Amino acid sequence: MARRKDTSTGTLSLFDEPAIDRPSALPNAPAAASVRGSLGAVPPPRAEDVALASRVPSHVHMGTSSWTFPGWADFVYRRTYPSQKEFVRSSLEEYAAHPLLRTVGIDRSYYGPIPREELASYAALLPAGYRTIMKVWDEIAALSYPDHARFGARAGQPNPRFLDVAAFAEHVALPVEETFRPHLAAYVIEIPPTPHAPDVTRFEERLDAFLVEAAPFGPFAIEVRDSRLMTDRYLEILATRGAAHCFSFWTRMPRLAKQQERIAKTIGGPGVLGPVVVARLMLPHGKSYEKQKAAFEPFDRVVVPQPQMRADVVALSDACAEAGLPLYVIVNNKAEGSAPRTIQALSELLATR
Repeated sequence: MARRKDTSTGTLSLFDEPAIDRPSALPNAPAAASVRGSLGAVPPPRAEDVALASRVPSHVHMGTSSWTFPGWADFVYRRTYPSQKEFVRSSLEEYAAHPLLRTVGIDRSYYGPIPREELASYAALLPAGYRTIMKVWDEIAALSYPDHARFGARAGQPNPRFLDVAAFAEHVALPVEETFRPHLAAYVIEIPPTPHAPDVTRFEERLDAFLVEAAPFGPFAIEVRDSRLMTDRYLEILATRGAAHCFSFWTRMPRLAKQQERIAKTIGGPGVLGPVVVARLMLPHGKSYEKQKAAFEPFDRVVVPQPQMRADVVALSDACAEAGLPLYVIVNNKAEGSAPRTIQALSELLATR
């Protein structure tokens, strides 16, 4: 069936039925076989995407932060879905078949544990060897509860379950081990800013203990969103415990190159820590998430290129090549306007290395 024009956005609709706002969570998924049978085969990749992907260094894996965006129609999604519900359920299969999208960020795990059956449904839609970056539940990752309405009376208070290994194992790691482990490249522990000055000593002590006790479930990349937590001791703990600093292009963090320089100065070497290097391209310095979202929807094109960010990613790729480490780059729509188009632009830069 030919796709309709979505008059609200000017883009092609993926759905046979009228498009609605995209959901934030995956509904209970059916068996992967029935999904594939009802939708038909994934269209073969475009020759130009295959050719470009073949020139991107093999140690670089780029993907988007989540994947259920109808605005990516035609570049990522070319088959028609009978409903938006079906799109959310099963589009991961088509996403993972795109030659430039070598990984994906699983973000919904930050807002609550993903049930085993849904992790299994993700795994069934991914090809063998395809690895993802998964965020850890914020009930475990927050040093103090953010000043946000969803935390109610807890907002601003220290989190007693910060980096609680037992809670991590029960709610996050064991379900992944049982259903999804072959598709996990690394966990990202995103530590949001605290409403007040962070307790740096508590952070360092809990991080060190967690990385020792949770080591069998790793690897881990730690994303601090307050530069005051990026201390020498923090970097030494990561180096000693075999964890990585997650390079974060985010509104309140220094540029990626500055983070790399800090690691090189403290630890030595090319400024990366393994065994897996993760960079997350989220939000330009000083920008608001909501304002970027409003300005960039439906996320079908690059609106404001970030050449410095792109150059920093290329430098990270070079450093990882020198260190013999894989690099996973996760891109958000709010970085430039369209995560897949940012990945296309980065691929063109990396293809020249």
